[in-house]
Amino acid sequence: MLSLLLPRALIGVLTLLALCTSLLLHFLVFLPFAVCKLCMPWHAARVFWTRVMVAIAAQFIRNNALLMRALMPVRWELRIDGTLDPARNYLLISNHQSWADIVLLFDVFRDRVPWLRFFLKKQLIWVPVIGFVCWALDFPFMARHSREAIRRNPELAKEDLERTRRACERFRDVPVTVVNFLEGTRFTPAKHMAKQSSYKHLLPPKSGGLAFAINAMGREVAGLIDVTIAYRPTKHRLVWSFVTGEQATLIVEAQVHAIPEDILAGDYQGDSAFRARFQRWVADFWLAKDARLERLLAEHAACAAESQAGGSELR
Repeated sequence: MLSLLLPRALIGVLTLLALCTSLLLHFLVFLPFAVCKLCMPWHAARVFWTRVMVAIAAQFIRNNALLMRALMPVRWELRIDGTLDPARNYLLISNHQSWADIVLLFDVFRDRVPWLRFFLKKQLIWVPVIGFVCWALDFPFMARHSREAIRRNPELAKEDLERTRRACERFRDVPVTVVNFLEGTRFTPAKHMAKQSSYKHLLPPKSGGLAFAINAMGREVAGLIDVTIAYRPTKHRLVWSFVTGEQATLIVEAQVHAIPEDILAGDYQGDSAFRARFQRWVADFWLAKDARLERLLAEHAACAAESQAGGSELR
């Protein structure tokens, strides 16, 4: 393992280069099938090419797992409360702190659930390579209008609802895990303060996207996977901390929940009573997640103190 022989900064550079090279090589294989999908007017043909591209993307994820484990001592701990089936549909919600979250979720849930598809900001479709790949794999791109914009023009809310409905209709062709970062953006102390969050480790959740997805997919969803990612405390940016191997022993916890009957059907936009009930349901998850993060961060701190004590004894 190279991390035992090389400085951490060099490991970070090598990891980034390895992942970028892997992305470009797989993209070259991926591109002809994406063009075929783009040119095909027939739904069945587009579904077929999507399946082919998902298989290529899945191999990309497996290769990345091998690369990261060759470069750093990855021992990520996934704790699952519940049963998962890769042949069934799921909705997955998670706290969001870094772009590394996406790499991590693909890695730890690999072969445990169907292929992950994320709700993405529509601006990301213009990111070279990644935006095109996400489009070809049917990732839903959302406008995510501000509350002020929706208040000025209520029709904007219907735009994301319609995008969600169309995306979820496409997902009926193959098993899928639809991922939603309910905070809507990455957590930072500055955003936490600006939003005056009542949670210690989280930004306030946005329930609308999840409500639209549940409404569109309904009883085809086997369950809701509530994921909590607890990174080790670091002085560096999380992406850099991740690729240098500083996060090689982080903890991910997942709880699998059935979706209650009174949540499965309802008009989130038009029924204020249902909207309030749905928001309370999401808030309960967020309160539990905040407490879970507090416990997991305490675990990290205890492990760090133990390692320091062990190092002092050796000296």
